[in-house]
Amino acid sequence: MENYQELWKAVLGELELQISRPNFLTWLKQSQIVDKNEKENVIFIGLPNNFAREWVKNKYHKIIFNTLHNFDPSLKAIEYVVFNSEKNSFASLVSSEKKSKTATPLSPSKAPFSLLDLKIDPKTNLNPRYTFSSFVVGSSNELAYAAAMAIVKEIGQKYNPFFVYGGVGLGKTHLLQATGNEIKKNYQNKVSVFYTTSEKFVNDVVWAIRNKQMDDIKKKYRNVDVLIIDDIQFIGGKERSEEEFFHTFNVLYENNKQIIISSDRPPSAIPTLTERLRSRFEGGMIADITYPDYEMRLAILKNKIQERGVFLEEKILEQIALKIQKNIRELEGVLNKVIFYQEYKKERIDNQKLEEILSEISETASKNITINDIIKAVANFYDVAVNEIIERSRRQAVVEPRQVAMYLLRDILNLSYPHIGEKIGKRDHTTAIHAYEKISRDINRNAAFNQKIMMIKEKIFKNS
Repeated sequence: MENYQELWKAVLGELELQISRPNFLTWLKQSQIVDKNEKENVIFIGLPNNFAREWVKNKYHKIIFNTLHNFDPSLKAIEYVVFNSEKNSFASLVSSEKKSKTATPLSPSKAPFSLLDLKIDPKTNLNPRYTFSSFVVGSSNELAYAAAMAIVKEIGQKYNPFFVYGGVGLGKTHLLQATGNEIKKNYQNKVSVFYTTSEKFVNDVVWAIRNKQMDDIKKKYRNVDVLIIDDIQFIGGKERSEEEFFHTFNVLYENNKQIIISSDRPPSAIPTLTERLRSRFEGGMIADITYPDYEMRLAILKNKIQERGVFLEEKILEQIALKIQKNIRELEGVLNKVIFYQEYKKERIDNQKLEEILSEISETASKNITINDIIKAVANFYDVAVNEIIERSRRQAVVEPRQVAMYLLRDILNLSYPHIGEKIGKRDHTTAIHAYEKISRDINRNAAFNQKIMMIKEKIFKNS
């Protein structure tokens, strides 16, 4: 049954790349494989309650089945059950005939648990998995890390607010939560810390408005010493939530309480953010986390296998670090799959096998992406209308987004230049060629522009 643990870790690694982080943490972080009918090739996935079981079954069954099937082609079906890890029991709503006599429930000590079997603290909402000791520091994040360390020593005094930005999967959440955990440890819970996402904040405000309990929200978010908000960009455009956060920010700031915020872009590049919030974010310390270089990616991989207690040949780690350049989350996803093949399928990992694994991941990630997905992602990033990109608008603000869209249609979908020209304003194929070559040159010459393109690509793959 230990093999099921490795299998599910590998599956979760891929699911985390395909599902938004808040949804992954909410619905899948406590999931596990609890049983398997070897005769009929049915896997039983355990979830903590009936609500979670129904939600995952209705919302994520297809993606879970496809991912599991990629690892185990013999899989015929999945059943979702409520599993009590403390009592080592699960209540399946399917008939007992579907269970094989040879299927053995996992013992509590062997039951697979995502996120390294660590429980989130209900008071702080912090995951103890995220620590400074497990945060790999390099040139891409050393400024943000140094600022976070300084904040721990002088809460509310040194850098307030502290605004961290960077692309998907670069370690922003890790750094934010590590800062919270370090404060919690150093001050022996004498300093109250609370971590949340902007999505959860918005949901809380909506709930409070509907139930006429805004005082509860004020108490929850304003009576803390350190407030950590992840992915603040999603609050933009939600007027009531922005209003409430603005006043919460002011109350905390005026009382020298620490505010730590993350986003996928700097405040100036969040088009839907109100000016008064933007100016407050820009009034503190702003640090970016960029894409890790080769040495840092290799260090992260070595750190991960040490945590997992497994061995991989140095040359394999070097190849993974060389091939995967986008983000740390994808790096970990590939590593999970490699470990799965080695530990679960007992296959030797050589360069040829690694290429097969990388090819599988690349095909899985891109097969569901459409032309509209790419154009919509570009339009959203630049805050322009989709119609302006695909029509013959001469507005200067649309020139770069249109060229980026053409570049990505070629880069991701490998469309022909005539096809790209036809889709983007019925233009000649030479226009598409020019756009592709120009964006390619700009990517190589300008690191900031390259990061912008990577951020757009990550959003495309994440939402596909």
